[in-house]
Amino acid sequence: MSSPVLKGLHHAAYRCKDAKETVEFYQNALGMKFTTAFAEDHVPSTGAYDPYMHIFLDAGNDNVLAFFELPEQPEMDRDNNTPEWVQHIAFRVGSVEELVSAKAHLESLGIEVLGPTHHGVFQSIYFFDPNQHRIELAADIGTKEQYEELARVAGPMLEEWSLTKKAPRHAAWLHELARSKSGDS
Repeated sequence: MSSPVLKGLHHAAYRCKDAKETVEFYQNALGMKFTTAFAEDHVPSTGAYDPYMHIFLDAGNDNVLAFFELPEQPEMDRDNNTPEWVQHIAFRVGSVEELVSAKAHLESLGIEVLGPTHHGVFQSIYFFDPNQHRIELAADIGTKEQYEELARVAGPMLEEWSLTKKAPRHAAWLHELARSKSGDS
């Protein structure tokens, strides 16, 4: 028996407070197309009674972001044992110029935006959707050689982390690059 051959991500699904508000946010803030909605009283996989609205938005390049509104479940909350910066949805934009333009657009809608933050091989901005999901927009800026080096050190970094639970220095150059580009000392 062999592993499945994956053809990409079909969709990623999250919970939302209000399906209509969520669709409007992703359409207006990020230009996503609302493609599909399913409303059911019973969960198809389990048969359990749990009314829901399941919405799907086109995030580009055959990537789909989906949400569930669950009106009969307790009010949604975040994982309070995980810092809010950890769990996020990241979308790629084509350039740093597009990233800066997106920031201006979001701020014109009254959305508070953090960044751009320089990560060495990409730059990002961060903000929250109406459901308090953290959203990242990222523009790749690294060279082929930088990405190859990151791939080369990934295994050794993971092994060292697994043993020590301390940040390995295999990619220290990446942090130095980010500091030098952002003007930090």
